[in-house]
Amino acid sequence: MSYSFSVISVTSVVNSDNVYSQFTKMATLLEFRGVTKTYTKGLLSQSATVALDDVSLTIDDQAPTILTVAGESGSGKTTLAMLLLGFIEPSKGEILYKGKNITKLTGEERVAFRKEVQAVFQDPFAVFNPFYTVDHLLSVPIEKFQLAKSKKEARAKMDEALSAVGLRPEDVLGRFPHQLSGGQRQRINVARALLLKPRLLVADEPVSMVDASLRATILETLRKLNRDYGISILYITHDLTTAYHVANSIIVLYRGSVMEAGDVDAVIKNPKHPYTRLLIDSIPWPDINRRWGEDQLPAKEGDYGGTGNGCKFASRCPFVMDKCRQTPPPLFQLEPYRAASCYLYEESPVIAREKLSELLPV
Repeated sequence: MSYSFSVISVTSVVNSDNVYSQFTKMATLLEFRGVTKTYTKGLLSQSATVALDDVSLTIDDQAPTILTVAGESGSGKTTLAMLLLGFIEPSKGEILYKGKNITKLTGEERVAFRKEVQAVFQDPFAVFNPFYTVDHLLSVPIEKFQLAKSKKEARAKMDEALSAVGLRPEDVLGRFPHQLSGGQRQRINVARALLLKPRLLVADEPVSMVDASLRATILETLRKLNRDYGISILYITHDLTTAYHVANSIIVLYRGSVMEAGDVDAVIKNPKHPYTRLLIDSIPWPDINRRWGEDQLPAKEGDYGGTGNGCKFASRCPFVMDKCRQTPPPLFQLEPYRAASCYLYEESPVIAREKLSELLPV
């Protein structure tokens, strides 16, 4: 499968709505092409950390899906989200929005990008200004993007967005963030994004800081946005239990590299990569005598620094072979919707990393 792009001319476009309507006709919403992000410690330091390593990914505008990016702390999940949102720039590779590098978008194109790609962040306490009421927090995007022609229309849009995420407008409008629960604040954050009718919602650990009783509600809200509004969700988490319940497909990252990817049901129920198995073992079990990750080797000192040679998981893997320490394994296709970067499956066909998205079901 190959991808072709036609970048529209904006020289004759007089407002962002025209740009927005023309962009929506194109099929590929966002694309990562061999994206690498390296952080260097200090201006003169030679020490560098590769947070994301040669990742390619395509998000189709015509097939809304929920894709989970999973991994432990330091795996590169949030870096991927920050790159996708345009908050930071890649060290190598390109990030394309409807065929155009996001670092080269014009002002009107960037407005369209901000409309279509929205985010819900981890901390529902920190994302709101405590000095403003919910009304003000919701009215800002309406005003900035000129979504309503009158206060009455603006109020109707706020009511609609709040109702869509399971909140009663009369219960939250007029109140300050500190007067609301964490779950209410997080759903208001989702409602604020929904006002812009995005094509993609980047949800970075959206339930990790709310009570367990509210997690199911927020996850169901995300599924509703995907099902009823046709919004794709990029769900970032370390918690594979929530990933299993909300997502269609999953990518497992370790130190910035893709370890395994495919149908979420298959990956969670029958993990192939040793690292994915370690993550599965981190899920609590009712048997108190079962120890977490007991079949895994501990990381060696210095294992997390730099890129090194070979497989990044080699020093923690119970199945490590000599070749694992010498050359990074490619992605091996195991099933129609499954791939793993592990020499345990070297008899399987190799798939190019830029074709990873073809293995992700919608």
